[in-house]
Amino acid sequence: MPQTSSDSSSLLAALSAPSRRWWTLSVVALAQLMVVLDSTVVNIALPSAQADLGFSNGDRQWIVTAYSLAFGSLLLLGGRLSDLIGRKRTFIIGLVGFAAASALGGAAGSFGMLVAARALQGAFGALLAPTALAVLTTTFIVPKERARAFGVFGAIAGAGGAIGLLLGGYLTETFDWRWNLYINVVIAVVAVIGAVTFVSNANRTGPRPKLDIPGTLLVSGSLFGLVYGFSNAEIDGWDSPLTWGMLVAAAVLLVGFVLWQRKAEHPLLPLSIVLDRNRGAAYSSVLIAGAGMFGIFLFVTYFLQTSLGYTPIQTGLSFLPMIAMLVLAAQLSTNIFVPRFGPKVMVPFGMALGATGMAYLTHLGLDSSYAADILPPLMILGFGMGSIMPASMQTATLGVDRQFAGVASAMVNTSQQVGGSIGTALLNTLAATAATDYLAAHLPVSAAVAAQAAVHSYATAYWWGAGFFLFGGVLAALLFRRLGHGTSLANPHGTPSSTEAEPVLTVRK
Repeated sequence: MPQTSSDSSSLLAALSAPSRRWWTLSVVALAQLMVVLDSTVVNIALPSAQADLGFSNGDRQWIVTAYSLAFGSLLLLGGRLSDLIGRKRTFIIGLVGFAAASALGGAAGSFGMLVAARALQGAFGALLAPTALAVLTTTFIVPKERARAFGVFGAIAGAGGAIGLLLGGYLTETFDWRWNLYINVVIAVVAVIGAVTFVSNANRTGPRPKLDIPGTLLVSGSLFGLVYGFSNAEIDGWDSPLTWGMLVAAAVLLVGFVLWQRKAEHPLLPLSIVLDRNRGAAYSSVLIAGAGMFGIFLFVTYFLQTSLGYTPIQTGLSFLPMIAMLVLAAQLSTNIFVPRFGPKVMVPFGMALGATGMAYLTHLGLDSSYAADILPPLMILGFGMGSIMPASMQTATLGVDRQFAGVASAMVNTSQQVGGSIGTALLNTLAATAATDYLAAHLPVSAAVAAQAAVHSYATAYWWGAGFFLFGGVLAALLFRRLGHGTSLANPHGTPSSTEAEPVLTVRK
């Protein structure tokens, strides 16, 4: 690709202000942390919110579903808007909107107001999350710095859920459930100040492209149906007509979206982005890892609190070693192992560790101890996720034209969100079926039998989670390109830089 004057000026600006780039990373990491931890920090607050606002158990799931529906269905639109109206402006709008929606939810005096606030959070989160990754993608173009930046970003993406459990438990027990939402206002204020100060405006060259309205409607409807269908399967079961109706509608709309993108003058998502072999492998790896990870956070949390009697704060603290291993693996992976071995080796390696950790968890019982039975698999899983996420995220956004960096980044978030929805629905259904079968085979049902049925259901979910990771490992090994001579993953367009003599990660075409 020929180098443009805009690319040259961006490169010179990036190389002349290294400290500015690292401050930009801090701002982007803060925004990413806010979005990722929100999914778990609110879960911890749900029982207290339910007692305060007086809504039913059946209504409780809408506090989570309202967010995930808005977030999942609008991600690609949010990513494309960042390409069209500017990443800095979109980033700040997302931060301010997310903070305002969080404040509205914290002040909610009714169930309806809280649900509406959560939907608004999801909508602005769909604007913020892909923009944050796009800012990172277009800011760090020096190979070694890019690797370090994505190591930090990938670690936050993987560890945010566990941090949310710890923070949610602390805020709920120490203050009030509303502070699980108000805390976002504090984070957003700091992030907005940092964005105004450090995030650079990208100069646009050529005519402004138009938003693909038909494509937006088709893909947003498809993602809405997909997330709603899997969420409904978790609630009403797989025999629900609404579940299959939404999933079939999602598939039809997705086919329509693909056909439209082939002829659209200004496509929302150029098919070349997802059809690239390396990027396709990266998106698939993020999706599968997201599905498997829900077996960790969801069922290990259930086990610690309901089977072993841990408090929310103790549960959050239990995940800290996993976070430490994830951060360690992310830094080792991006700075040492990925440049040497490539994602074709590192992602399957991480998937294998994920499967091993999940299999280890299947041995948990009512007499398990933390040090011997829970800590080792959590550390293994943390190292595995730290090997998967940074390498996949970095590969997913490499070589994409700058004008599509936002929507390519949105595909990462979309893959993670869809993977989480699939994982939650499938693993919950499989676990519930296993518990029912166990109880039917151990009549009469006593408290001890019920407790054992719960542990058995968790083990079933862990085995399936291990299967997800194994499948992801095989798929990654087959799809990712081998290291070789060809396009540089660190510098895909051949843009000259002062670090061009450094070893970079390359792939064989």
